[in-house]
Amino acid sequence: MSTVRVMTEADVAAVSEIRVTGWKAAYAGVVPQSYLDRMTVEADAHRRRQYFTKPDKTTIDLVTVDAQGAVVGWACLGPSRTAAGELYALYVRPSLIGTGIGRTLLRAVHANAAAHGFGSVLLWVLTDNTRARRFYERAGYVADGAVQADDYDGVSLPEVRYRVTL
Repeated sequence: MSTVRVMTEADVAAVSEIRVTGWKAAYAGVVPQSYLDRMTVEADAHRRRQYFTKPDKTTIDLVTVDAQGAVVGWACLGPSRTAAGELYALYVRPSLIGTGIGRTLLRAVHANAAAHGFGSVLLWVLTDNTRARRFYERAGYVADGAVQADDYDGVSLPEVRYRVTL
């Protein structure tokens, strides 16, 4: 059984480990390997600690913990440029993908978004990340037609925006 709670500063190392291993697992063959190879848990944790302690932080960070109290998932929600909430990130320890942790975490994201007055949540997914796209589509998200591209080591990768009404 897993539970979702608000992230604390003590969770930073575990969240960074999940994020970096999640990127390397989810984006292998999609994002240039040179970019993935430069990602380290230590560098991510350093940046995350700096951001986490900002007094003007506007995001809500949630973690999923297992029965032993270990962090096994992380999500970050905040305001978008519209009236919607935006899911900036959702990662589950790669070895636990498919166990329901992501769905549990996403339900908590939706509850937090609604509690903060957001009537909908949007997110961006790399077009070639078919596993994530299927996950969000099964949760009721629909591509809304918006697209953008991000640059990773000189390679422009397209993203599609998804939205769900709460």
